[in-house]
Amino acid sequence: MKTTIVKPNWLNPVHMLAFGFGSGAAPKAPGTFGTIAAVLLYWPLSKLSFDHYMLMILVTSVVGVYLCGKTAKDLGVHDHGGIVWDEFVGFWITMIAAPAGWVWILVGFVLFRFFDIVKPWPINWIDKKISGGFGIMLDDVIAGVMAALVLQGLAWWV
Repeated sequence: MKTTIVKPNWLNPVHMLAFGFGSGAAPKAPGTFGTIAAVLLYWPLSKLSFDHYMLMILVTSVVGVYLCGKTAKDLGVHDHGGIVWDEFVGFWITMIAAPAGWVWILVGFVLFRFFDIVKPWPINWIDKKISGGFGIMLDDVIAGVMAALVLQGLAWWV
């Protein structure tokens, strides 16, 4: 039996965004590569005021439901590994009100990847039970919230 490889349409802006400007096309660990791309975009975003940063999170989350859902439907694969817009938003949520500096960005990266990969409850339940673009986004949003809470706890403790 021949395996069919499903690829995005790189000329489609919805697919391009859902695949994190191509970062999700990495042959191994696309979620990690997507999060690395999110880190690069975080640097200028971190200069936003708190209110503008939160508005950006809201907009990218809502848009992400559409991007991820439409791309998954087009590809015929629910939560295709290359869809990494959810990782972008999840990492940016992790970094809400994070202390400045590369050390904290690295800590946020590790924490978000941990929660996204391990998927402790309720992330694993959401991942299995909620479908479509909302489900694709929600598990990473929750992973981002959990990582943000740990990051803030570490910042307070240090």
